[in-house]
Amino acid sequence: MDRTTLITSIIEKRKPLAQRIQLVEGNLKTLSTALHQVEEYRNHLLKQVDDPNVIGRLEEISFSNIQLTIASELEALTKLKNRFSRNTLNIGVVGRARQGKSRLLQSLTRLSAAEIPDGDRQHCTGVRSTIHHNPNVDTYGEVWFHTERSFLDEVITPYYEKLRLGAKPIILEEFANKPLPSLPQDIPGYAAPGAMYEHLKRYHTHLDQYRYLFRETSPLIIQKHQIREYVSQDTLDGERILFNYLAVKEVKITCTFPNVDIGKIALVDMPGLGDTGLGDEERLIQALGKDIDFVLFVRMPNSVGDYWADVDVKLYDTARSALADLPVNLWSFVVINRTNAESNNGDNLRNCQDLLDTVEEKHINVEKSLIANCGNDTEATQLLDQVLDYLTNNLTVLDKQYTSACQERLLEIHQAVNAEFNKAKIVFNQNAEDDSQETEELFSDLFGDSDNGWWKDVALGLQGLRTQLWYLRQTPNEELYNGVIAAIENCEQDKGILSSENALQEINDRIMISSAFRTYPDYQDDLRVLISHRFLSLDENLKRTVELVKNQVVNVLKEKVV
Repeated sequence: MDRTTLITSIIEKRKPLAQRIQLVEGNLKTLSTALHQVEEYRNHLLKQVDDPNVIGRLEEISFSNIQLTIASELEALTKLKNRFSRNTLNIGVVGRARQGKSRLLQSLTRLSAAEIPDGDRQHCTGVRSTIHHNPNVDTYGEVWFHTERSFLDEVITPYYEKLRLGAKPIILEEFANKPLPSLPQDIPGYAAPGAMYEHLKRYHTHLDQYRYLFRETSPLIIQKHQIREYVSQDTLDGERILFNYLAVKEVKITCTFPNVDIGKIALVDMPGLGDTGLGDEERLIQALGKDIDFVLFVRMPNSVGDYWADVDVKLYDTARSALADLPVNLWSFVVINRTNAESNNGDNLRNCQDLLDTVEEKHINVEKSLIANCGNDTEATQLLDQVLDYLTNNLTVLDKQYTSACQERLLEIHQAVNAEFNKAKIVFNQNAEDDSQETEELFSDLFGDSDNGWWKDVALGLQGLRTQLWYLRQTPNEELYNGVIAAIENCEQDKGILSSENALQEINDRIMISSAFRTYPDYQDDLRVLISHRFLSLDENLKRTVELVKNQVVNVLKEKVV
């Protein structure tokens, strides 16, 4: 089996797992609701009983910790479901700024600096980009923007909280029209808070140059030559005059990779860490946990001497925390970027070897560490081949390990719930025994001997009605039949999008905007709702049928009791 087929097979095998996870999510939510109802009933009983022993036992029943565990597990299952629902295997390229990540991606995709920004000066890439392989299209981009709300909540508010700037802006106009609060004099540190404050000033000073993008519909389809102006901080000649990236959440680039047999993969380009922009690490963790199957840590040694620094170890630890259930060493390589004498960095081979020899001493544990020239097309392709070979041979096992960890936690939730319910049974059963005796006495007073008297007549009368209705069960109900036929005719007359004269064009337009993967279930939901509404008219028919039976029961009671 060729590699393209293998990768496709892996992706398809993941889809049923995603469906099973969705069922588990539903069961957990149902369990959470049931536990909430039991706890409400417990609280109700606490107000009704006077027995100190019963009160003490009721107070010992608590589902609060279980509810927190369920909430945490639902988040983990969402990550797992997203991982298994994707149509691609995603390889993330991670590292500090100026390490050669963009050059590696250019070598793998044959895209230029116009689409994947690089440079020899300051930080260049401003937002995360996901590069998809599609051999049947010309290169284009899709841009997802912040809304005013998400911009304030996810981008601006963290600066106000971290730098202790006082009340955060509630609306965008407030952020735009008011001067920034001064940096507190007593804030710990000096250089780092100051640099963060300069970042915030960049958002504030240039707001008018990008705020219009918050009103754009996402995703915005852009041509190849427009990509850089949405993902980069500077122009091709290094001028820092681009600001659109400040309003962008992420960009998807679709192009044809030179290696046509790679199958359904995507490369994820993360902005270089090491800058002082707030939220970068959190976004990295979120991306690794949700969107990435494999990581390439890229590190370029300086030709005049270098070593593994604390920031390198911190970056590794940050990635490691993204998936606690799947150790990062099982899904990552370290790529030590070799540069030659003609490059701006000079020949760094000796220092590459030094870093390779000492990587384990820093406890940067990965599946493989290797030296490769990220700017060389051949070496970059060989690196990708090694990654894809590893994924095709090991990804199914890694997925199984990941799911096994989730299954163990679900079992722990099951055991914890049983333990609390066992406590509840002791209390509730004790009360049930007392209630049962009172109920039997009340029943005896009300109904007397069940084999004689008026209750016997009622029972026989209801049984006779039941027998009569049983014989009528195959008799067509003309009212219901006419209602069903009318509902079907309504469906035939109005088929939603299928009845539109421009249906094919509308469907194609939506596919171009949001992909076929999203369009199909969206229309499926629309049609399901439409059909459901057409059959709502049957409610009245069913109600009249039920009312008829109720009246028959009432007549039996009136005849036998009076």
